[in-house]
Amino acid sequence: MLTIDLVGAEVLRPDGLRIAPLSLADGVIADAPVGRAVDLTGYRVLPGIVDVHGDGFERHVAPRRGAMKQMAEGLTAVEAELAANGITTGVLAQFVSWEGGLRGLEFADQVFSTLRDVRTQVVTDLRAQLRFEISLTELYADLPARIADWGVQYVVFNDHLPHDRLAEGRKPPRLTGQALKAGRNPEAHFQMLLDLHANVAQAQALLGPLCTELRDAGVRLGSHDDATADTRALWAGRGADVAEFPETLEAAEAAKAAHAHVVLGAPNLVRGGSHKGNVSALDLVTMGLCDALASDYHYPSPRRAALMLARSGLMDLGPAWALVSSGPAAVLGLTDRGVLAPGKRADIVVLDATDRVAATISGGRVSFMAGDIAERFVAAA
Repeated sequence: MLTIDLVGAEVLRPDGLRIAPLSLADGVIADAPVGRAVDLTGYRVLPGIVDVHGDGFERHVAPRRGAMKQMAEGLTAVEAELAANGITTGVLAQFVSWEGGLRGLEFADQVFSTLRDVRTQVVTDLRAQLRFEISLTELYADLPARIADWGVQYVVFNDHLPHDRLAEGRKPPRLTGQALKAGRNPEAHFQMLLDLHANVAQAQALLGPLCTELRDAGVRLGSHDDATADTRALWAGRGADVAEFPETLEAAEAAKAAHAHVVLGAPNLVRGGSHKGNVSALDLVTMGLCDALASDYHYPSPRRAALMLARSGLMDLGPAWALVSSGPAAVLGLTDRGVLAPGKRADIVVLDATDRVAATISGGRVSFMAGDIAERFVAAA
């Protein structure tokens, strides 16, 4: 772990951005100089990014069918990408879904089991999120035991069945490609979807006891893609106090009114709107209906989104950056990170004059560093 004083840089402290020394020792922010200075004049030092939900790791663990034989190597590559984008805590969101393939139970078991073993060998704090499709009722009985074995502490529930079309007996778009990707006959896949749709009432009845068991085991619960206030209220009643990517203003307002955490996709904000036509993340942020921005499918987006909010004048840098640092830390219940204050984890990202990531430090250890800043650290050794 580094024992250093970072001097000359603008540092984003809880009271704002100012030029002031920042000292690191024993993996935390120190409250006094430690005696070895690194001159970071011209740089900005901000709290490390806490990414509360990201599935961009999929391309590393399964780039092409059969290509990834060693899952651990894929997750090591994931960590490198996270660190290069200033992320010091990364939650990897893995599906267990009727879609099968990379979102099936067998693949999820590989991801979670490998992550459980690899996370002690990397610098970035890697964590797991299970995205579970509620229609898979046959898995409910064994799910709590699986989650405990995987070491998963965060579960978000999804329902991505195309219920409207299935209720009319119509095939969903792209069914054939979806079926073949999962290794299923298209007609068998369609029948499976019809059966799952018919099982919705049973799933709703069983969700309450399942959520209670998971909460009693200390698992954090959330819902995904809530479209109405009623849907959000159902999940709140089950103890799911995180609302990921609400699709409408109504659902976001209901979540905040019930004191749930609202997580939005940073790519939505950077793009200027949802690619699915849902409510704009930018609108929700400016209305105060957002607690955290997540990478979703694009790891550079949290940094870009926070800086975009600050440059636009919609928010000062402090509250804008809080949406990717202290905000998501609070969603995860992590009180030891997200701000640069004495005693907190030494999680920092250093940006150069063009706002590119020059260095990332997680828990006082370097996870990424390149170019001129590396020379400065070496010179101070």
